[in-house]
Formats: sequence, structure tokens, C-alpha cells
Amino acid sequence: MEEMMRVARLMMIWVLFLLTFGSNCSFLWMLEGKYIEYNTSGNIVSDKINVHLVPHSHDDVGWLKTVDQYYAGANNSIRGACVQNVLDSVISALLDDKNRKFIYVEMAFFQRWWRQQSESLKAKVKDLVNSGQLEFINGAMCMHDEATPHYIDLIDQTTLGHSFIKHEFGKIPRVGWQIDPFGHSAVQAYLLGAELGFDSLYFARIDYQDRTKRLSEKTLEVVWQGSKSLGSSSQIFTGIFPRHYDPPDGFTFEINDVSPPIQDDIFLFDYNVEERVADFVAAAIAQANVTRTNHIMWAMGTDFRYQYALSWFRQMDKFIHYVNLDGRVNALYSTPSVYTHAKYAASQSWPVKTGDFFPYADQEHAYWTGYFTSRPALKGYVRMLSGYYLAARQLEFFKGRIISGPNTDSLADALALAQHHDAVSGTEREHVASDYAMRLSIGYEEAEKVVASSLAFLTDSQKGFAQGSSPKFQQCPLLNISFCPPSETNLSKGKGLVVVAYNSLGWKREEVLRIPVSSMGVVVRDGAGREVESQILPLSNISIVRHYAQAYIGGSSSSSPMYWLAFSVTVPPLGFSTYIVSSAEKIGQLVCIASILCTNSDNSTDFLIVPCMQWYSTGVIPTSYNPEGEPENTIEVGQGNLKLIYSADGKLTQYLNIKNSVTASAEHLYSYYKGYNGTLRNPQGSGAYVFRPNGTVQVTPEGQGTLTVFRGSLLDEVHQQLNSFVHQVTRLYKSKEHVEVEFVIGPIPIDDGYGKEIISKISTNLKSNGTFYTDSNGRDFIKRVRDHREDWDLQVNEPVAGNYYPINLGIYLEDGTKELSVLVDRAVGGSSLVDGQIELMLHRRLLHDDDRGVGEVLNETDCIRDSCNGRVVQGKFYFRIDPQGQGAKWRRTYGQEIYSPLLLAFADEDGNDWISSRMTTFSAIDPSYSLPDNIAVITLQELDSGEVLLRLGHLYEVGEDKDYSVLTNVELRKLFPNKKINKVTEMNLSANQERTEMEKNRLNWKVQGSSEDATTPARGGPVDLEKLVVELAPMEIRTFIIDVDSIKMVLKQDGASGAV
Repeated sequence: MEEMMRVARLMMIWVLFLLTFGSNCSFLWMLEGKYIEYNTSGNIVSDKINVHLVPHSHDDVGWLKTVDQYYAGANNSIRGACVQNVLDSVISALLDDKNRKFIYVEMAFFQRWWRQQSESLKAKVKDLVNSGQLEFINGAMCMHDEATPHYIDLIDQTTLGHSFIKHEFGKIPRVGWQIDPFGHSAVQAYLLGAELGFDSLYFARIDYQDRTKRLSEKTLEVVWQGSKSLGSSSQIFTGIFPRHYDPPDGFTFEINDVSPPIQDDIFLFDYNVEERVADFVAAAIAQANVTRTNHIMWAMGTDFRYQYALSWFRQMDKFIHYVNLDGRVNALYSTPSVYTHAKYAASQSWPVKTGDFFPYADQEHAYWTGYFTSRPALKGYVRMLSGYYLAARQLEFFKGRIISGPNTDSLADALALAQHHDAVSGTEREHVASDYAMRLSIGYEEAEKVVASSLAFLTDSQKGFAQGSSPKFQQCPLLNISFCPPSETNLSKGKGLVVVAYNSLGWKREEVLRIPVSSMGVVVRDGAGREVESQILPLSNISIVRHYAQAYIGGSSSSSPMYWLAFSVTVPPLGFSTYIVSSAEKIGQLVCIASILCTNSDNSTDFLIVPCMQWYSTGVIPTSYNPEGEPENTIEVGQGNLKLIYSADGKLTQYLNIKNSVTASAEHLYSYYKGYNGTLRNPQGSGAYVFRPNGTVQVTPEGQGTLTVFRGSLLDEVHQQLNSFVHQVTRLYKSKEHVEVEFVIGPIPIDDGYGKEIISKISTNLKSNGTFYTDSNGRDFIKRVRDHREDWDLQVNEPVAGNYYPINLGIYLEDGTKELSVLVDRAVGGSSLVDGQIELMLHRRLLHDDDRGVGEVLNETDCIRDSCNGRVVQGKFYFRIDPQGQGAKWRRTYGQEIYSPLLLAFADEDGNDWISSRMTTFSAIDPSYSLPDNIAVITLQELDSGEVLLRLGHLYEVGEDKDYSVLTNVELRKLFPNKKINKVTEMNLSANQERTEMEKNRLNWKVQGSSEDATTPARGGPVDLEKLVVELAPMEIRTFIIDVDSIKMVLKQDGASGAV
């Protein structure tokens, strides 16, 4: 009976097959149905739902495996992923059928693959690109993170990828594809989207509550205006996938996937064409019901798919063929570019989105806000080398780029990889993090040679010394742990230490430098031979120096520094100044600390006058007395306008600026959140991605001597060992009006069975009304309101983690009379959970994975010899209180100086010939000129063509500051006083197309609620080609390719230059 029914069904299928297809020419029937030619030439049909099938593979440039392991298919015990197989297989499949399409994103992988191909295959791939079968989407070296990178790094890594595509294929990517980052920034929308010339941007991850509302209101696709300053002039069409960046359930076709394939051979069992077509139509209608217009996109792929591409394309061929024969909906091979233009052609008005998409949660207790801080040492290393790379490129330009010799390319490549959303984010496995760090170190070593040779060239005032006489400059990449062998040299017998400080900013800087030295008997002179005010300070972390020197140099250092030497420097814009450190004939007042103040365990204080050497080497306190004028039971710190008042038990109580009359109660404490370990009922724990606290514990001082104050002519320091794993130094510079806090945290103890997430809290009496502001990748500041979202009514499930935001530049709050601002030296997470209070998460060490794919506990360790301990992190943050409306000047100016610290290089001086024989000061720009205070040089780089890539950025938003939020001019001739400017061409942000072409091709999207009377955002006008003046509007970044000829220079000892 069953056999008869099977035969009957087979006969019925056969009859239906003949009735359906008859003599239709869209296929060939040959030899018992062994071959079907599928019609894959689907096009858009205006009166049907159009399902755009977009084949893609999301290829992380490092995560569970390193970038090279992923490319080559190595270390497959972790994951069977081989990007080389993906590209080989995809190209072959595309060549088999001209209708098939594929998009590729990560140029770091494609560039590796491209180098290995034959010229004949390269020609075929270029044909695929030219025909639109293979399209580069995003086109950057990686799919960068959007929470933790600095905007300059985002620009650089995108430019690198776009340059490769333009050079090899002559193509310009038109679409952003940020499908996997864990939240999305405003800078991504307007800067790394619209300003690149992208027509659209697509991604997957938004908060689960936000997605629910958008699905119900059909607002998954919007026009995103990320910048309040640039507004509609820099908007972008943005599409959010209704689920993830994979196909609907039942339509994944990797070789081991479980989705049922179409079985269309009637002579085999399990024929299922009608069933699978019905599944396809149902899924398409479901998505169309939450999408505007009759166009929907299916992202046909996910992580590391298409290793056997035919398994995907075979099924998509069949679906396009049979679905289109069915006729209820229309299916076609497509790309995001095709999809975008179909949406645009629909002439629909779209809702407007402002702000950003942070924080991101994928379920009730799972806020992905922990990664804002995860792996803080790597985050700090990336940020430090980012600023170094900016300076190195400038110096490379001043000397002249050498393509075949040492250059900055290796560092550029390493920094580009480090922006990946599983790199600087801290969400990769530890061996992968080590791989990123190694690549950065290799890149630094080559760039270091560029810097050294450039400075040797620029300090050579005669440009013709005998070979071998050029100075040998050394640098100190481990200066953060007080390890700097060049500065610890023995200065006896007439030897001197040459310190060259290079300033990569466009304005003059006056700062206090600190370098470690082994002797307190030193004196500092400037390039003119004048003695410079200096100060000796004790080195508080000698044990850390010795410990980590073993890790970084493979053994003990030959000597250990004993002191910090602090001295005042003045450095011209885009230039350097030189200082000579030598042995002093006698120790004068300007060279040594005169006083040390300690608190005791009984809260009494001792104010000491002792020789620095005796204090540090023995710890002996021979005498003490009560200083005159010191209020009883309080300690005042600060020699300049800014004062901090401490109680006798070592707690900060008051902030006072006598210059601007700002007074505020203030408190600075450390605490930690216990990481939630998870339970059987609620397993979500705190991990590399997710921040889920389980109670807060305040860090309380342990032992005696909780506060030590060092006072001097340049700065005061407050040293505090708060407990076994938190130490900090608070600095107040006499000439500055902000507080610098240097912290050393770790190893974080975990022997109580709990991971810990260390926070620092600054509390004031400001009434901030639940409102604070955080930056977007170091650019715009975005308003945050506690327990609130602009786009939906927030259901508060995690009152701490759900109010954390990424911070790259700073965070501030205000109350109508005062502003409290905090700036950071790397990406961190932070919030204001209490009015008047700002907290930063500085370090994390956890005991459980958060089940988001990395499969490894965030428990960083450093192993030296046979001993492994939790990682110790050193870093800085800065804070200041200003009158209302005056804080932006400090945030913007000092924020630039944090990102671009003075670059220090050291050389030996034997005798006193340096000043007489070498250039001691230099500025690349006209000596009568400096950049306006609201403008920064974002990029100054010589290209392989010999042309110059210049980016200038306005640092302020509209309305941010009454003086600086204005249109501002930059004079190019004064930026290049020794160059003949032949041609200036304005480009888009990534410099792969002229700005005029980008604007001509820009899609003008209709938005809901727009008015013809709406104010047009301010933009700088065209470059005055006669005067060569560039105008910049608030938040505007303008990019130029400049054709220049060098003019022979005569360098003078004052650092000026004259043309002859």
C-alpha cells in the first residue's frame, strides 16, 4: 500500500512538472532529468516583493584565532575557518555563472589573497569587479569597532583599504557594512559614512528593546543624522536587519548546515520544491511586513561561510529559479548597492535618527558595556601608538618618504588590524590579543627608525656632516613604566643627555616633561644654553620597573632609575625643541624637592625637610614639624591657581581654583563591582563583552602611610597606596589648572571566587539632574540621561550596566553654574549614576565567560619566568571644574594634547658641541603662524606618489563654545612655507574621490517632517585657489591632496627657515 502511494505521488509530481514547465526554454531537460539549467537572471519586478539575496561571509581579522591563522586555516582545533578557501571558492563560483554576486568587506584578508594570485586570475577577478559580480563593501582593512577606537584611527584604517581598492581596481566603495560591532556610534554615521561618500549603511546589532519597537513601527530603516553640527548635509540612509546578519531560519547552506536543501530531482526521494518555495515566500512576506517599500534584503551568509561556495550558490540558484516560477514574490542576486538604489527609487520618506545606538543589550541582563574597558593595557597601547603614528608620518614627510627603506607602513597595517571589532574592543582570546600587540610592536620598531632618522636629518643644521656623524637618537616606548635606558645614563665626565621634544600639534605648547634619571644631581638647559627650571621627584614604582623590564627585555635592566626629573619645556607648532641634561656642580633649589608630607595611621601629619636621597633610599624620617599656615587637620596641595584640599586621613574634600573662583566639594574614591558569576536560573555572567555587576565594594586604605605629598617648584604630587592592588599619584602642575591622576591597578585578587571590575569615582556637589555627556569616538559629545533612551521607553533591568557608555576623549556634566569634566588616555566605560558624580571603569578581571562566543574567561595574566600573575595596568585620567560654558576649551585643547603627547627622543652629548653644531629648535610652518586654537592637523603624510595628504579638522561643535564654535580659516601657504604649492584638490574623507564628484553622486533622501525652510548646516566654502585659504565649519574635517615642490631651505639656529 505504501509503495503504491509513493508511485502515485511520483506520477502526480511528474504530471504537475510537465504541466508547469512544458516546453519552457528557461531550462534544458536532458537524459532522464540529470541536468537543469536554472534561470538566475532575476531582476527587480515593480509590483512584487523583491527579495535581494546578498551573498557574504563575515570574516573577523582575528578573534578566536589570529588574523593569519584565520587566513591560512591554521589552528583549526579552535575553529575550522580558512579565509583563503572562502575567496578561492567564491571566485570559482562567480566565474561559473555571470548572474551570481558576492560582496567582500575585509581588505586585510583580500590583500593577502590578492598578493598570492597569478596575473591571469587577477585579470579575471578584475572582470568580476567591473561587472558588479564581486563588490567591495565598506572597503576598509577591517570591520572596525565603533565604541573603543579613536576617530583618527577609523579614518586611517578606512583610507588604507580604500587606497588598495582604488589602486588595484579603480573602484570606490559606496556602502557601509558594519554588521557585527556591538552598538553603533554617531561618528560612524556621518564621518565614516556620509563623509566617505557612502550611499547607505547596514548593520545588525541594536538593543533588543529598540528592535522590538522598530519592528512594530516599520522603522528599521531610517535616515541617520549623526552630527548635530553637520545635520542633513552629512546624513546617511541606514538599514537595520530585522534579526541578525544571517538568513532567515532554514536558509543557511554551508556544507554542514542543517537547513533542508531544495531537492528537485523527481527520480529521488524527498522531492520538496513546493515546500521550500512556500517556506521562502512565507519568510519573505514576514520580513516585508516589518519593512517599508517592496524591497527586502536577506544577508546570505554569516561568520566564515562560503568555504565551499557552491553549497550556497547551488541552493540560491534553485531558489531564484523556482521562486520566480512560482511568482508570488521575486528573488534576485543582489548587493547592498543595488538594494540601496531600489529603496531610493521608491521615493519614500524615511524617519530621522539622531544620536547613536549605545548601549547595546541583546537580552534583559546582558548589556554589552564591559568591553568598553576590557583589556585596558591593549587599549592604552593602541592609543599611544595612534598618536605616535600621526607624529611619525609628519616627520617622515619633513625628511622625505623612503618606500624601500624604513617607513611607517608596517605600523599603519598593525594599527588598522587593531581597530577590528574583536581587537581594540578587548573581546578576543588572549593569544590573539598578544598577536595584535606583537604586530604593533613590530610596526613601532620600524616607525621608530623613521623618527630617529628624520630627527637626525632635521637637527643637522649643515646638511653635510661627514658620514657617521649623525646623532643616534633613541626612544623610550616603556616610559609609562619608568623604563628609559637612554635617560638613565651616567652623566659624569662631561657627558650630557640630549632630549628632543617634538610637537605634532599646530600650536605652541608649554609643558612639564618628566623623565626617569639615576642621579639627583642634574641640571637642564635649553637650546640656547639657558638653565631651565627643574625638579626631582621620587620614583614610586621601582618594583614595577624591575618586574616588567624582565618581561619586555628578557632579563633584568642594567640599572634602575631612582628619580623623576621634571622640567619645563616650550615647543613650537609642528616642530621640536632641544634640552640638555647634564651633571650639576651643586644641587640647587630648582633641582630638588624641598618638602615631603606624610599622613600617619593615627591621622596625624608630618611635614618633613629632608635630603631626597636619604628619604628615598632609607625611608628614614629624622625630623618633623607643623608647617606655618597649614590649617589644622587639612592638607592643601597645589602651587598655582588650582588647589586641592585633603583631610588628615587622606581624603580629597575640596576643589578650589582661585583664578576663576570655582569652589566645589569634591571626593575621589575607588570601588569595584563584583562580577556576576551566574546561576542555574539566571546564567548570564560578567565577561569580556557583558558587564553585569553583583554589588559594589569600596576600596579602603590598608596599612600605614596612606598619603604622601611631595611639593616642588613645578608640581605637587600626592601618592596613595589605597590597598594591595590600587595605587595612585595625583599631580597638580603649577602652570596648569587641571588635576592629573596616574593609577596603577593590579594584580586584581580573585581568590575570593569573584571577578572584579575596578572603578574610580569623582564626586562633587553639582546638581546634574541625571544628565551627562560622553564623546563619540573622540569627536561629538552626546547627551545622556540616566535610565532613559530617546528612541523608546526604557525598561530598566540593569541600572548600572545599562547606563554605561563608551568614552574615548571624555565625559562631563553640568548644573547651570559649573561643569565637571574628565578626560581619559584610552577607551574606557563610564557613567554618571549619581548626580554630580562621574565614574570610570579602569580595569576588569573575571572568572566566567559571558557566553557570547569568545569561549574564554577575561583573566589576563603576565608570566615572567615561572610566575604568572594578574595583569597590572598603568594609566591616567584628568579632571577639572569650570564655570558653566567654559569647559569646552579645556576638553578640546587638552584632549588633543593627551592624544598627541610630545614625542621624546634621546641622544648622547659628549662635550658641549650640540648647541653650536646642530639645530636645536625647528618648526615646519611659518614662524609667524600657528594654527587657530580650534583647528587640528588630522593627517600630514607624504604619499607614494610624492603628493601630500592633508586633513584639517575643526575641534568644536555648533554652540559648544562662544569663541571657537565659528567658521575658521587656515592659510595653506603658511602651513607649507618651504614648498611651492602647485595644485590643491579637495577629496572625500578617505581620499579616493574628489569631493565635487562625491557631492554630485550623493543621494538626496527624503525624510519625514522635513521643511523647505529648515536651516542649512554651515560648511566651509571652496578653497580660495589664489590665496590658498581653507575655511572650516564646526565639526568639519576637510581632506586635500596637495601637489608640492620643495624649495631649497636655509635653516637658522632659531628654528626658522628661509627660501633661497
